[in-house]
Amino acid sequence: MNNHTFEAVECIYENNLSTVEHINDWKLEGQARMTVDDKRLVLESELDPAIHGDDSHWVLWCPIDFPDRIMIEWDFYPIEEPGLCMIFFAAQGKGGQDLFDSSLPKRTGRYPQYHSGAINALHLSYFRHKHAEERAFRTCNLRKSYGFHLVSHGADPLPPVSDAMPPYSMKVVKYDKIVQLSINDLPVLEWEDDGESYGPVFEGGKIGFRQMSPMKAAYANLRILRVKKIK
Repeated sequence: MNNHTFEAVECIYENNLSTVEHINDWKLEGQARMTVDDKRLVLESELDPAIHGDDSHWVLWCPIDFPDRIMIEWDFYPIEEPGLCMIFFAAQGKGGQDLFDSSLPKRTGRYPQYHSGAINALHLSYFRHKHAEERAFRTCNLRKSYGFHLVSHGADPLPPVSDAMPPYSMKVVKYDKIVQLSINDLPVLEWEDDGESYGPVFEGGKIGFRQMSPMKAAYANLRILRVKKIK
């Protein structure tokens, strides 16, 4: 599936996420409970979606601005579903502002604030088990926003929690116009942005994790690496 091959040349950020203190400087939007189990960061909403609806979802941002031409790696452990897990990357204000610039409206975890609000981002949902139709035909979806544009999707190899054998090794490459996702080294999708259909190609920016309640999942061994294209 992947037409291009990349090679890591330098690790520019590493966080094994083995203690809550490891994310002390991260930025939470919404309300999430953060605990550690077996040296893995466990994340879940503090709010009941039956009561709070879309206000029960959240986003957790790494505070660092990363350049383009990177590979994002982490280990993923689904624990309880239903729910949805997503990664944001190349995120910044629509005018090029820092994602946390005080001129931008406050974000609280409600999804429209991220796809049709004041920011640009690529966002990739890789565990879509929230609604019945998502569980019946599972895909990983890549969107480009502002605008909520579905630009690519691929078959999701991740099973229901009851059948899961984690950790799952997640890998996202963002290299100029190219985005790739692989899980356990299985290519899931690749997309090339033409820079016209949905606006200019995004470059650097911030990375964040999102969950839709009541999903509970664990994360470990986050690494951001510079890459070079070898094919």
